[in-house]
Amino acid sequence: MSTRVRSISTLAFLLAAPLLFTSFPTVSAADEVVVLTTTTTQDSGILKHITEAFERKTGTKVKTIVAGSGDILKQGARGEGDVLLTHSPAAEKEWMAQGYGVSRRLVMYNDFVIIGPAEDPAGIKGGRAAEALKRIAEKKAAFVSRGDQSGTNVSELAMWRRAGINPKGQPWYLETGQGQGLTMEVAASRQGYAYTDRGTYLVFEKRLRLPILVENDPSLFNIYHVMPVDPAKFPKVNAVAGKAFADYVLSPEGQQMIGEFGKAQYGRSLFVPAAGKTEEQVLSN
Repeated sequence: MSTRVRSISTLAFLLAAPLLFTSFPTVSAADEVVVLTTTTTQDSGILKHITEAFERKTGTKVKTIVAGSGDILKQGARGEGDVLLTHSPAAEKEWMAQGYGVSRRLVMYNDFVIIGPAEDPAGIKGGRAAEALKRIAEKKAAFVSRGDQSGTNVSELAMWRRAGINPKGQPWYLETGQGQGLTMEVAASRQGYAYTDRGTYLVFEKRLRLPILVENDPSLFNIYHVMPVDPAKFPKVNAVAGKAFADYVLSPEGQQMIGEFGKAQYGRSLFVPAAGKTEEQVLSN
C-alpha cells in the first residue's frame, strides 16, 4: 500500500473509529498489520494461534516482528510497526509517557518460574524467588540468563537487585543473548538454573528435563499489554490495522481463545485472559 493511501486510511479511521469498532470486528480493517512482539509469545505458540485467528476473522494479513521487549519497544519508538504486544510493564509505561502509543491495555498474564536440575545443588526448591537467587550466588551454581533486555530478562535482573546481588561478570553466570527456548536448552546442557515464563517452559518441558523449583511467588507475575502505535507521531503507521488487532485480542472471542490455549496439550492454559483488569487487580489475586 502506498504512503498516500495509508495516510488516507489513517485519516478515515480517526474520523470513523467510533462507528467501525462499536461491534468489533465487522469488516476487514486493512490489508496488513505489523505486530511487534516478544519471543515468549512466539516460543509458547500463542502468537501463531492469535494471528491466524485474527487473519481468519478479518481478512487482514499479519506480519510479525519478534525480539526481546527492549528491542521491540525501540522499534515501536521508531514507528516500525502498527501495534505492540509486550511484557515489560515499567518500560511500557515510559514508552507511553514519551508519546509513542495510543493506549496501553492489559491482555493476559502468566508467571515466571525458576527451573534447574532435579538434584538442586543450591537447595532452592520451594523457596521465594529472591532468596533462591541468593542461594544460587552463594553456591556459585551455574545460572543461564537471556541477557537480551527482554521482558523476561528485565524481570530476572530486577529479582537479582531485590536479592542484593549483581551477577554480571561472575563465572557462574552465563548470558546467551538469545530467546527463551534456546536459553533454557543451554541451561539444560549445563545442568544449570534459569528464569523463564511458565508458558514457554511448558512447551519445552519434556526435552529440558529441568523441573520447576521456584513458583507461585507474587513477585513472579508476568503481565502482557497491547499498545497501538500513535499515527499522529508516525503518519505511515496503519492505525486501522493496529487498533483492529488490539481490539481483537481484547474482545470476548480473543480472550476466550487465550484462556483455552494450551489446555488440550498441556492440561492447563498457558496464559490467563485479563482484558479490562488493571495490573493492581492482577497482582492482588
